[in-house]
Amino acid sequence: MKKIGMIGIGMMGHGIATNLLKHGYKLTLLEHPGNQPLATLVTGGAATACTPQALAAASEVIILCVTGTPQVEEVLMGENGVLKGLKPGTVVIDCSTAIPTSTDRVSAMVIANGGLFLDAPMTRTPKEAAEGRLNLLVGADTTLFEQCRPLLACFAENIVHAGPIGAGHRMKLLHNFVSLGSVALMAEAAACATAAGIPAQTFVDVLAMGGGWGAPLDRLKPYLVNQDTSSMRFSIANSLKDLSYYNQMAQDMGSDRTVAASIKKTLEQACKDADPQKLLPELVTIISQRK
Repeated sequence: MKKIGMIGIGMMGHGIATNLLKHGYKLTLLEHPGNQPLATLVTGGAATACTPQALAAASEVIILCVTGTPQVEEVLMGENGVLKGLKPGTVVIDCSTAIPTSTDRVSAMVIANGGLFLDAPMTRTPKEAAEGRLNLLVGADTTLFEQCRPLLACFAENIVHAGPIGAGHRMKLLHNFVSLGSVALMAEAAACATAAGIPAQTFVDVLAMGGGWGAPLDRLKPYLVNQDTSSMRFSIANSLKDLSYYNQMAQDMGSDRTVAASIKKTLEQACKDADPQKLLPELVTIISQRK
């Protein structure tokens, strides 16, 4: 599988595409206004396509790295979508974050049109994407998973086979509920600490030596101490999208979502109070400024 088509060259997708080129794959990228600049990728040998249909016709594997469920459904099933150009045996790998019930539907349509489907949502940040060190949570048939593992290893350090189709997206939402939810919880606590006159460094140090230690604190620490957002370049809008997807998944499964609903409400209010494209660490300031 040497001919790869990729849809979604954002902050994460650009790193994935760069690493695929480094490993010698023939790469075609979908031209789209939301892409990061493509110049370095095109200089490195990537071709471009104007429609998902044209990209599918030139590909043996299609990697999706788009914002969420509406975008996945549009590029696959829309006018001039992937399904219009899908060749028998083509593997569709969805690295997006998506609602699992949609994944069940779109994967069935891909398979009905002669393709194969694997969901492989990511964790980590654009930095690890550029370094080829993402974590992938994969939902797929075991045989297809093993077939695709060498390709996935071009841009991922840790690859977990979570189960059948849809298991990757379900595990990603569980992960993001815990990780983003923990940051939101700490942001609210940090805002309260500010109101109480507790220095940011003291707040961080006490959490770090006790039960607050962990990745969420590490991600939030640079902003608390130095107003530096670079350690977590993930927008409040995207955080709300992921928590909304988690709430939908929990509702579909009949699972309790009391805490998740509260975090979703916090993020919804933040999007009303400030620019939704502000980065998640800035939630501390947004909450602090509420009257």
